[in-house]
Amino acid sequence: MLARLRPTAPMAPAAILVGDPGRALLLAQELLEKPKMSNHARGLWGYTGRTGAGEELTIQATGMGGPSAALVLTDLAKLGVKRVVRVGTCAAFGAEARPGELLLIEAARATAGSAASFGLAAGDTVSPDQPLSERLRVELRTEARAATVASLDTMPVDIAEAVGAAASDMQTLAVLARAGALEIAAAAVLVVAEAEGHERLDDARMDLAAIRAGKAAAKALSNPKVEG
Repeated sequence: MLARLRPTAPMAPAAILVGDPGRALLLAQELLEKPKMSNHARGLWGYTGRTGAGEELTIQATGMGGPSAALVLTDLAKLGVKRVVRVGTCAAFGAEARPGELLLIEAARATAGSAASFGLAAGDTVSPDQPLSERLRVELRTEARAATVASLDTMPVDIAEAVGAAASDMQTLAVLARAGALEIAAAAVLVVAEAEGHERLDDARMDLAAIRAGKAAAKALSNPKVEG
């Protein structure tokens, strides 16, 4: 039985996961030809269609926080999803980070809280699926840098909780950990929404960065081989 989703259309084997339902709509409009809403239950908007290259793709909102993302991913696995890329946002540490920058996640670090439900202690890390992450790296080219993210249950965070991480978010750890348990290939690319010493990214620039990340994710999900 599905916990959160009530699909109204078939799901694709590949999916982009976003926290915000509005961002799911934005990416569906940008990436899919004639997208069909595949879920609207609980405000978790999801869309399925074909990309310009003819590949089936689902874009699904996961809601706020790791537990919600894990539940949605569990439902997606039951609906036949085999590989996912999280396109999300994060808060970066350090003055060198810039709002609008893209981070290709090479590891997600657990902090206290819901990480325990995935069998992880504070400080443990989870890695993305390496072939999928490498395809994502190739598609992003020089637009993103590799980084570790600390995933938390609440924001903002005391930097002391995220030692060794370049940024913090609320979902990447849950997506990667749950995907591993479900035997789903998962990777993540995050938009820096805020950073020390800078104004928070405005909505227009956020949308542009999310579209850049989403286009790379769609190509990585559809491309079975790394070329170049």
